[in-house]
Amino acid sequence: MSGDRFRLEVKERERLGSPETRRLRKQGLIPGVLYGKTASRAIVIEERALRSALSTDSGLHAVLDVVVEGQTTAHPSILKAYQRHPVRGHVSHVDLQEVRLDRPIQAVVQIHLVGTEDAPGVREGGVLSQPATTLNVEALPMEIPESIEVDVSGMAMGDTLRLEDVATQEGVTFLDDPHELVIATVAAPMREEELEAATDEAAAEGLGDGEEAPEEAAEEPAEGEGDDAAAGADGEPGPVES
Repeated sequence: MSGDRFRLEVKERERLGSPETRRLRKQGLIPGVLYGKTASRAIVIEERALRSALSTDSGLHAVLDVVVEGQTTAHPSILKAYQRHPVRGHVSHVDLQEVRLDRPIQAVVQIHLVGTEDAPGVREGGVLSQPATTLNVEALPMEIPESIEVDVSGMAMGDTLRLEDVATQEGVTFLDDPHELVIATVAAPMREEELEAATDEAAAEGLGDGEEAPEEAAEEPAEGEGDDAAAGADGEPGPVES
């Protein structure tokens, strides 16, 4: 479960725009938006402080007690969304959502498979696949789990494990379709001739006529993106990387 709370001190930003956000990032500061219960404000956070806040056992689901410089009131918040630099990989912008600790919120959590090496199907040479890597859940902010552990140690050759087979956790509601969501499968390995046939079929179903699919260039998020969004947001989803 979650349960980690971290005091995070932030400053309000008076100036917006790309030149200002570039200047802040060079100083080791991360621009962001704090979505409050009635209004939103542009903020800036020390990169080291944010990294420490999100490095607890609760990870990205930690509850952050956000305190704006010059004020004493703490605003319990969660990480709503964040952006990473497409090349360097560091966080370049964050959105924080103020929440009520007595009301449930929705979040996206990782699925962690355990017991893979003990599964009979795997020990017989089967291939374990994990079609779903995340779950949509609902729980109180302090009870959002960092991840959901799923035991696959009993899976035999040909078995399929669905969400309906996973034990529920107290205080946590799974929001995905329990029958449709496939979490893990164990299939017999393909023989060489089957693999070659599948490869040939995939090639035959290509674009045809010798055409090649155009490659989409990765675009860098616009500088200061999110600053103009400080105008109310409905819902309180879990962190989303954009």
